[in-house]
Parts: sequence; C-alpha cells; structure tokens
Amino acid sequence: MKKNVLFTAAACVALMAPAVASAQNETVVVEETAVLTEVPCNTRYYVTKHDNWFIQLGAGFDAPFVEGVDSKGEHHSSLSLNYNLGFGKWFSPYMGWRLSFNGGPLHWHNNGDFYKAKYVGANLDFMWDMFNSLGGVNENRVFSIIPFVGLGGTFVWDFKPNGGNILNEHGRKKVNSWTLPVSAGIQARFRLCKYVDFFAEARASMYGDNFNNLAYDRPVDVNVTLNGGFTITFGGRKYHSYNPCDYLGYIDNLNNQVNDLRGALATTAAALAAAEAQLPCPEVVEQEAVVVEPAPLMATVRFTLDSSRISNQEMVNVYNIAEWMKANPDQNVAIVGYADRDTGTSTYNMGLSRRRAQAVYDTLTNTYGINPDRLTIQAEGSEEQPYEVNNWNRIVIFNVAQ
Repeated sequence: MKKNVLFTAAACVALMAPAVASAQNETVVVEETAVLTEVPCNTRYYVTKHDNWFIQLGAGFDAPFVEGVDSKGEHHSSLSLNYNLGFGKWFSPYMGWRLSFNGGPLHWHNNGDFYKAKYVGANLDFMWDMFNSLGGVNENRVFSIIPFVGLGGTFVWDFKPNGGNILNEHGRKKVNSWTLPVSAGIQARFRLCKYVDFFAEARASMYGDNFNNLAYDRPVDVNVTLNGGFTITFGGRKYHSYNPCDYLGYIDNLNNQVNDLRGALATTAAALAAAEAQLPCPEVVEQEAVVVEPAPLMATVRFTLDSSRISNQEMVNVYNIAEWMKANPDQNVAIVGYADRDTGTSTYNMGLSRRRAQAVYDTLTNTYGINPDRLTIQAEGSEEQPYEVNNWNRIVIFNVAQ
C-alpha cells in the first residue's frame, strides 16, 4: 500500500514540476515594508527613583530688610546667625527639587531701638543646573551654578521688646507672625568627591508686611540669607543615557526579514497556483498522517524603563499571539519576562519581569479570551539577557510550552 502512495505522489510531482519550474522563473513583484529612520538621534538622560537623593547641612547669616531706622535715622540691616538643613532629589540632569529648613535669630532697628526675634521657615525649592543644561551633561563636573525659586512658610516669635503695631482678633498686639514667602536664590556647587559637594548659597525671601510684626513704611519685608555647607549625595550623582537610534539597526533587520518572507510567500503562491492548474492528480487511496508543526512564535512585547504597562504600539503583538493560539488550539505558550541589567537590583528586576509577564497573561486571558490553562508565566529578571543591546531586554518573549 505504501508503494501505491509513493507512486501516486511521484506522479503528482512529475505533473507539477514543469509548472513549478515555470513559476519559479517568473518575476514576483513584492512591495517592501518601509523602514522608519526619522528618529531623533540625540542622547537622552534619565534617573531612576533610587538615584540622586541628597541631604544638605549648612550655616551662615541672615539680614532682614524691614521697617525701621536706627538712632541716626538711617535704614540698615543687622546680621545674625542662620542654620540650614535640606534634602531633595535631582530627577534629571537639569532639574531637581529640595525641601529646605532654615532658622535662627533676627535683629533689626526701629526708631532708634534694637529689636530681635526668632524664626524658623521651610521652603520647597525648584532647582536648575545651569551648566548641565548649557554645557552638556557631566556628572563629574567640578563646579556648577544652580539658580532656584521656592515657596514656603515662616513662623516668627519671641519679639523683644514686645511691640509692633499689628493687633490680633482680641485687640491686643500680636506676639508672633505667620507668613508665606516667595524666594529666589543662586547656589555655587563645588565637587569634593563622588558623594560630597561644598556649596555657597544666597537666598532672598520676600514676605508680606507683617514679617516683623510691624506694618508701615516698606510694603514688602525681605530677609536675605547667605549660607555655606556640604551636600551629601547618596550613591553619588548618577545619570543614565540612551539613544533612540540604537534601535534602528534592529528595526532594519526585522524589516529585511519581513521583506524576505513576503518575497518567498509570493513566489510560493505563484508556484501553488501553477500546480493547481495541473489538477486533478490521480486519487490517492491511502496517505500517511502528516504532522504539521505550529508556526514559530516571532512576536515580542517591549516595555519602557521600570514599567509593566503594555503600550498601544505593543498591544498588536499581544493580539497576534492571541490569534496564533486560537489558530493552534493544541499548543500551550510560556510567557517569559525579562528586565535590563543596568537599572535596578537583581531582586527588584526579578519582580519587574514577573509583573511584565503577568500583564501579558492578564491581557490574553481577560481581553482576548485565551484559556488560562494554556499559559504559564516565567520570570527571568536580569540574570539572563537575550539581547546584546541592553535596552532591548525590557521585554516579554513567547515560547511554545512542552
């Protein structure tokens, strides 16, 4: 019986061979997939949520410019000690924020009398690294100039002698004041080592007229502070970079593969059409079972830095896997998640790769109705890197499960 089958197959091949040869000699025109090359090629910088946290400790002087004159009838300010504590984070090489606390005694003159008080204030500052913005990013730069602006609150108390002309709701002279200043300043930063900088900073804080419990003459009270101290950056300043053009070679390679496959498919379709023109072939009495191998799983799902959210662009690849599984109901799929090695700890990346695989699993089951029993989740973290280009390893890959 097998001999009959072989003879019949040989007859079909003999009949179709001229047509196939003819089809192979025909020119098949294939529309090639365009390659997107208009991608900004500037290097881009970013920091992770663990990078560039810092604390500042400093001291200096403040000089309040408020109402009042000395015994000679002249306006001037008296210096007093000022103490400073702050912490914050640079969320890019160019911009950062800081919560700064400062306080100390205040001294000024009013109508020939010497006044003093105590104050404490807090400011939320937004800082700009001028040199990184204008001169290029350099985490090892020795000297930087950093302008900043801030909003905050200040409490002043212990006025001596008790005075002022502002009354409370009971008609008595107020003994303290709350104010909401707007401030601006500039900082000069000197790098001492990877973790420690020395800074010198000047700030002008502008208050309402009640800062020193007096309201006349000057419509705006100003307190100028001059501080110096040290900045400690945990882990040292650290900026990561990438270039979108690193992907172009990979994209071009994939497009070339697609174009090759489309050309082969068009040639095969022409050969099949020519062969069908020779039908019918002699009827096959018996044929052996043919094992059809499932199509390879070529789709992947890529993720952005420190994210397990599936973008709209990558959702089409999840859809393709769902369609493949519907077309191959006997096949099971392993969803394998990865993370790039250069960001995050090994433990954190293991959890991140599992969340990425879980996000794909949830979409396949909840959105496209794939039976959960046909899917398994595997987290590889960053111990294994399937691609040489590190940024490509923020990925989920699909494998046919055994």
